[in-house]
Amino acid sequence: MELDPSKLEASERYRLLIGGIVPRPIAVVGSCDAQGANRNLAPFSFFNGLGSTPMSLLFCPANDDHGQEKDTLRNCKPRAEGGCGEFTVSVAAEPIIRQVVAAGADLPYGEDEFQRVGLNAAPSTRVSPPRVAESPLTFECVTRQVFRLNPGVAGGGNIVVGEVVWIHAADGVLDERGRINPAALAAVGRMGGLGYCRTTDRFELPWGLGAL
Repeated sequence: MELDPSKLEASERYRLLIGGIVPRPIAVVGSCDAQGANRNLAPFSFFNGLGSTPMSLLFCPANDDHGQEKDTLRNCKPRAEGGCGEFTVSVAAEPIIRQVVAAGADLPYGEDEFQRVGLNAAPSTRVSPPRVAESPLTFECVTRQVFRLNPGVAGGGNIVVGEVVWIHAADGVLDERGRINPAALAAVGRMGGLGYCRTTDRFELPWGLGAL
């Protein structure tokens, strides 16, 4: 089967992306408005690390059905654009995955997802938005740039690039060499549809041609 994306509906393109790019890590993004109020929490599985120098990551919030910015982008966009210019990314771990998924509900702006889903908002060290206290690992980030791929269009993609300025790791998550213990992290991955996966089935391989 051969497919031309330009001939597909947006919903069909979306299903191909979320079903074919798996498993995806989940960013649990904490944000607030420029005044430090109106806290928001939302999960994003179009998310990944971007580089280590500077330490940076990205996540991709889509426009709403009217082509407008959703709450997270409205909050974390640069201050010059009216946002807070900061955000936190907490890891979606097994013990809190139900609350994380619930935080993706479409709530009115200003309604606090932390309270609604039963997660505790812990104060951050370097940024204004709170982090998820129950998460084993959180990155505090300053927004460096927002790329708007289809501004004003329903479902249009946006890329938020953030520089990590502080890290919170729970006891036992890092070993003596600063490496993350995947069992202690207990991260959950996103599949297509309603599917999620655990990261318990792991194996090691040597680098490059040594893997053959």
